[in-house]
Amino acid sequence: MTARTESSAQGTLVIHSARIVSGGSSVDDGWVRFENGAVVARGTGSGWAPAETVVDAREAAGPGAILTPGFVDIHGHGGATAAFDDGVEAIRTARAMHRSHGTTRAVVSLITAALDQLAERIGMVADLMEMDRDLLGSHLEGPFLDPGHKGAHDPELLRLPEAADVQRLLDAGRGTVRQVTLAPELPGGMEAIRLVVAAGAAAAVGHTDADDDTLREAFDAGATILTHAFNAMRPVHHRNPGPVLTAAHDERVTLEAIADNIHLHPHVIKLVFDEAPGRVALVTDAMAAAGAADGDYMLGSLRVTVLDGVARVESGSIAGSTLTQDVALRRAVEAGVPLPDVIDALTRTPARAIGVGDRLGGLEPGKLGDAVLLTADLDVAVVWTGGALTR
Repeated sequence: MTARTESSAQGTLVIHSARIVSGGSSVDDGWVRFENGAVVARGTGSGWAPAETVVDAREAAGPGAILTPGFVDIHGHGGATAAFDDGVEAIRTARAMHRSHGTTRAVVSLITAALDQLAERIGMVADLMEMDRDLLGSHLEGPFLDPGHKGAHDPELLRLPEAADVQRLLDAGRGTVRQVTLAPELPGGMEAIRLVVAAGAAAAVGHTDADDDTLREAFDAGATILTHAFNAMRPVHHRNPGPVLTAAHDERVTLEAIADNIHLHPHVIKLVFDEAPGRVALVTDAMAAAGAADGDYMLGSLRVTVLDGVARVESGSIAGSTLTQDVALRRAVEAGVPLPDVIDALTRTPARAIGVGDRLGGLEPGKLGDAVLLTADLDVAVVWTGGALTR
């Protein structure tokens, strides 16, 4: 394995004359100072001290330039023709593409596979994290899913969440498993949630047929994320609210949303933000075709055809997305969500959902120096990871 670390910049950097959007607020004519890869100060006007590198946001991104924290993706499977399941170089290839679109840190989501393969892949991610600091850990989307809501998962590889199997996968990560998506209604589901939480990971409900009572029990057991809201779960019904409304009305739960206008209609994107203010995490659920051309791809063991940017398996089910987080940003703003709320959903909320909100998701002193400079039209102009220029 070749070492290639996303190292923090050693030195000082000031970015000034930007509209800073962070922490749910927006400040004009702002500046941020980074030292040795971390935020050390911020303010407005011309009160910043000299630095080794000084960036005028207006010169770099044009009038109305916007500075935000680096985006955090807690659910994605690949990009640039590479799938995260395919090893170190595939992960690095996909991450480089997503980083150029503003995603400075990401969880590596692994698709349903045989237990031996999953354990090996989880261990590989744990090893890679020692060198590539932009990785936040692994997310197991399967194999403990409801066959009736399998989506783009191989039904022959789905299994019940037996405690020994769940613990084996958690142990394989040596503390680096960040999130496990499972269907809580399956036999052993509630115990599995408790095991995941006890291991320091976030238990997520997804690919599920759970009703309101089961969902409440799952959240009481410690589940704190709803995986890609509305997709691969019971729909909303006026006499049976289903997972989305149950999660939206529980302040402990973060709702993932795929804002690509395919998984969610623009009106529904706005609805999720309205129903769960401050608790929406915009994820990509991106597969290998993100940032690449239409064609045939593999998602785990299943063949996927991408046409006009929409990925589907042979059954017709949507198979992840071709989304990047900067596009999700623009789609959510177009849907009517205020910009500070959208930026929170790309930064602070996902970081908090997987337990890294103390160091990521903001531009306050003490946070890591991850930042994205956007044009007034919300296109990515410059990206910094740990204070180092990465685009």
